[in-house]
Amino acid sequence: MVTHSPAAVVVLAAGAGTRMKSALPKVLHPVCGTSMLMHAITAARATGAEEIVAVVRHKREQVLAHLEENAPEVTVADQDEIPGTGRAVQCGLEKVEAAVGTVLVTYGDVPLLQGDTLRAFVEAHEASHSSVSILTARVEDPTGYGRIVRSADGTQVDAIVEHKDASEEQRAINEINSGICAFDLEFLREALTKVGTDNSQGEMYLTDVPGIARAEGKKVSAYVTDDPIQVEGANDRVQLSALGAEMNRRTLVRHMRAGVSIIDPHSTFIDPDVEIGEDTTILPGVQLHGRCVIGSEVTVGPDTTLTDVTIHDRAEVVRTHGFGAVIGEGATVGPFTYLRPGTVLGKAGKIGGFCETKNAQIGDGAKVPHLSYVGDAEIGEGTNIGAATIFANYDGVHKHRSVVGKHVRVGSDSVLVAPVTIGDGAATGAGTVVLKDVPPGALAVNNTKPRITEGWTLTKRAGTAAAEAAENALDHNSANATTEEK
Repeated sequence: MVTHSPAAVVVLAAGAGTRMKSALPKVLHPVCGTSMLMHAITAARATGAEEIVAVVRHKREQVLAHLEENAPEVTVADQDEIPGTGRAVQCGLEKVEAAVGTVLVTYGDVPLLQGDTLRAFVEAHEASHSSVSILTARVEDPTGYGRIVRSADGTQVDAIVEHKDASEEQRAINEINSGICAFDLEFLREALTKVGTDNSQGEMYLTDVPGIARAEGKKVSAYVTDDPIQVEGANDRVQLSALGAEMNRRTLVRHMRAGVSIIDPHSTFIDPDVEIGEDTTILPGVQLHGRCVIGSEVTVGPDTTLTDVTIHDRAEVVRTHGFGAVIGEGATVGPFTYLRPGTVLGKAGKIGGFCETKNAQIGDGAKVPHLSYVGDAEIGEGTNIGAATIFANYDGVHKHRSVVGKHVRVGSDSVLVAPVTIGDGAATGAGTVVLKDVPPGALAVNNTKPRITEGWTLTKRAGTAAAEAAENALDHNSANATTEEK
């Protein structure tokens, strides 16, 4: 239960992020399947804040569309032409309705930051009765970071000194400024009116606010996180990759500690929202994305990529690519199988090797063992679909649906031309093209008499390798026949 909730969280997401060298806004780059901005919004939500405001500017329309789709409750504020983090926060505060309380300022490019860290930070800020609190970290190599210079008794922050401006003594300090801050809302509104742009960059710096507080005799505190990587940002793709690798590592550790066997963590990638039950085994080369829900005693992999797929207990999925599918208890899928959205495989069912399914409901115990396409179809329990069967669902303009009943036997190499229904207990012969409904218990067979035209290749394909091979075979057969006669 949240006991210390800020009045508002302001998430800064206005920067251009030029070092990403990308047409995509920096904050929209994904880390483990979710944009950095949405990771930041998730952490902000976890604080229980009454208001969340995202400050945008660079490629505003893209960022706004992303927020509208994924976080419609977030208020958007536009940063104007005045640059700097101080101005960004000032623009954000214009959208904050609260008059009093704590306001948190975070960033849209710090994807590992966790809600529980922010909650603890707010609690410490309010307990200390500070006007400003700074989230800090102690790191082995502080090069490039702003240093936290504390008071003689260590209880307050006297200054934040940037690396380039720090003395040798100050550069020896290993406590760094994360940029994430908690403020008394009334104080912050007033202090920002005193922040100018008289500096080499012509920017309004948020880091000027702690100095204003100290000059007014107000308390400025620092809260040290014991997990420094949570406050690391991604400014280029190298840093983005490193943060993604760490998030994935933490996700895998969490699942393994919860009873999941991950055979090769180095080749396994699991998004944070994936759920996995106990005694499930994840084999090498597996990627689980989105909101996959995996039951207990399941085997997934090797070499399997699933997105938003649900797998029930004791199922097995091997070398499969799947989206938006549901796999029933004790069912088997693969290898080399493609599950498209709307696929639902029943209990103890099977979708075998080199099969593709789409918008297909396959009943309990039903089997599509190999080399088949099942699209826009319903297959009843206990039915077997023979090898190389095609559900021809598209007439060139519209998609149509096929219904195959219970305990049907569809012969190999059949084609079901939708819309068509095959009744319970019916069957089709091998190579049958089903053009009309088959009643329950009936057998559908194409009674086409074979026609053999001897010598066709010799006359119609004369001079080809096929004609030469045929002629040699005929001569050989003729010679054998003559020998037998003698």
